[in-house]
Amino acid sequence: MRMIVAGPAFIALAMSAMPSTAEIIYPWCAQYGGRDGRNCGFSTLQQCRAAISGNGGYCLENPMYQPIPAPIRSRRP
Repeated sequence: MRMIVAGPAFIALAMSAMPSTAEIIYPWCAQYGGRDGRNCGFSTLQQCRAAISGNGGYCLENPMYQPIPAPIRSRRP
């Protein structure tokens, strides 16, 4: 009986460890002052500015960001 219960739990755990097919890369980065590092997890410039407010640093565009192209819509006659 233990194998029956452990089987589905193992499968769920193994699948959660698999990398996702799409990695989200956000367009804005916060570069914190000093050696604190960089956080590139902001969707808007305003979010980035709020994150650095009061602790020094600056916001910059994420060099890895590539916008998702709009889907091509077919014209129907």
